[in-house]
Amino acid sequence: MEVRATAKYIRRSTRKTRLVTQAIVGKRVDEAAAILRFMPQGAAKDVAKVLKSAAANAENNFDLSPDDLVVKAAIADEGPTIKRFRPRAQGRAFPIHKPMTHVTIVVESREA
Repeated sequence: MEVRATAKYIRRSTRKTRLVTQAIVGKRVDEAAAILRFMPQGAAKDVAKVLKSAAANAENNFDLSPDDLVVKAAIADEGPTIKRFRPRAQGRAFPIHKPMTHVTIVVESREA
């Protein structure tokens, strides 16, 4: 059985977040949490929150054992981009793009 959790509108670059999500696919949930705890990337903290939520959803909503859960998929999709402008020399404007990311983690029972 697949169980998922999603965090939307995280103020991080999708490209940087994908580096973190790719590291935990196929791992057991407790092993993935340990990997994320020691990763130097800032996005690891956000991905760890979503992983914890997915494991809690599986345990509370579907009565699955947290010891038998495996990360089936960890997806970082691009969200909307906030656009701001900074003044530059001679009356020009310089665009600043602030990207957002939607993170989805799918866990499943090891027997499945």
